[in-house]
Amino acid sequence: MSQRTLVLLKPDTVRRGLVGTVLARFEAKGLRIVAMEQRHIDAAQADAHYAEHVERDFYPPLRDFVTSGPLVALVLEGDQAIEVVRTLNGATDGRKAAPGTIRGDLALSNRENLVHGSDSEESAAREIALWFPHLA
Repeated sequence: MSQRTLVLLKPDTVRRGLVGTVLARFEAKGLRIVAMEQRHIDAAQADAHYAEHVERDFYPPLRDFVTSGPLVALVLEGDQAIEVVRTLNGATDGRKAAPGTIRGDLALSNRENLVHGSDSEESAAREIALWFPHLA
């Protein structure tokens, strides 16, 4: 079943010059880029994206991080894209992510973990509408 998902290549990906490396992994898997844009988001956009986490203790440093520099937002499409992207991304904590995953190979942090991928069809629909309203 073909589906779409939102992916964010977070500021650490951009800062470390890993955008091409990470994109190549998604493309090599067979996912198609539907939309892509580099942006520098503000706190309001971060709060809208991470709405379910805004009241949690870990959120203020996460907001500071995602607004600290440019990121790349993209929509990927493919067979079971949500699950495939989450598998390619690896565990949230890069220190615990399996080798062979993006985080397992390239991240050494729980917060600065390079990538975000939608976690469900509902989240993907909400996030795509937030970042790329013309695709909703």
